[in-house]
Amino acid sequence: MPIRPELAHEQPYGAPQLDVPVLLNVNENPYAPAPEVIATIAREVAAAAASLNRYPDRDFAALRDELADYLALESGVPMEPFSVWAANGSNEVMLHVLQAFGGPGRTALSFAPTYSMYPEYARDTHTRWVTARREDDFGVDPAKAAAAIAEHRPSVILLASPNNPTGTALPLSTVEAILDAASATDPATPAVVVVDEAYAEFRRAGTPSAVSLLARHPNLAVTRTMSKAFALAGARVGYLAAQPHLVDALRVVRLPYHLSAVTQAVARAALRHRDALMAQVSSLRGERDGLVAWLREQRGPGGAPLRVADSDANFVLFGTFADRHAVWQGLLDHGVLIRETGPDGWLRVSVGTPEENATFRDALTDVIQALTHVTEETA
Repeated sequence: MPIRPELAHEQPYGAPQLDVPVLLNVNENPYAPAPEVIATIAREVAAAAASLNRYPDRDFAALRDELADYLALESGVPMEPFSVWAANGSNEVMLHVLQAFGGPGRTALSFAPTYSMYPEYARDTHTRWVTARREDDFGVDPAKAAAAIAEHRPSVILLASPNNPTGTALPLSTVEAILDAASATDPATPAVVVVDEAYAEFRRAGTPSAVSLLARHPNLAVTRTMSKAFALAGARVGYLAAQPHLVDALRVVRLPYHLSAVTQAVARAALRHRDALMAQVSSLRGERDGLVAWLREQRGPGGAPLRVADSDANFVLFGTFADRHAVWQGLLDHGVLIRETGPDGWLRVSVGTPEENATFRDALTDVIQALTHVTEETA
């Protein structure tokens, strides 16, 4: 088949999908939608079904209006509907950004370790992909970031905050320093800086959203998703906030009627229950903080204390292990699936229900004890 040469040996993206009792590997919200949310969704989808013979509103005006209202309440920043864009998951939103602002002869820059899909967006849009390194605490040094921007002259800069897989949120001062560096490198056409806030609702108190910077920076875009906080991973709804001229560029590259009438109905139904869903997010933040504290009290098979990254997301990165795969496999043997991702020696666990988190803690304790015993026998 005449496949593009750069795709010939690529594998499709995806985390392992295994049938085990405790799934803590893909950062899903562990709680299914409540009965009242399901009822609202069913009612709104039924209403949409009556006109499925017609194409949906291709600019989804009603959904943009409600997303703008939600963002304004969540971030404290006034938001207009024409400053919001949406698509099938934040993945498609990001692809729209690279289609509009990347391309042959252009470069996308990010800071590793970060979300593993970013280079695939670049690959699929013929955009050159480069990374600079994060610091040991997984933060981004503003001076080093400015140097990387000056060296590579990117057209798109991708900043995950909170970052995946580390959970690290960037201070707004760092984001502003990167925006300033992007403008200084090419004042006429500065790089588009995308702050990916897929996990923003889980951020700790006092951690602001980059939405607060939008009014001052015409080259800034902030992306969000309904997959995590709204427990709508199966609905595939992501969105973006930016100044209207940037949103208009995305409208050029989107496919016709890319957001179905059913998808729009599901998203709008969920937004009506945002207060209850945000209360659920608060409980997950508490579970996350408890998990971080517990992990920091543990020791690995070699006796060294575990390292645990600060997290503003609904997952925790922890390590380091001489053989992280053995730990991952040991947990799987106990019926707990987590993610073998991030820098060498680290593992990532999603925050689950209290019962799931307790099962994870018990399993990790057993696995570390077993591996410690093996290490002592072979010493």
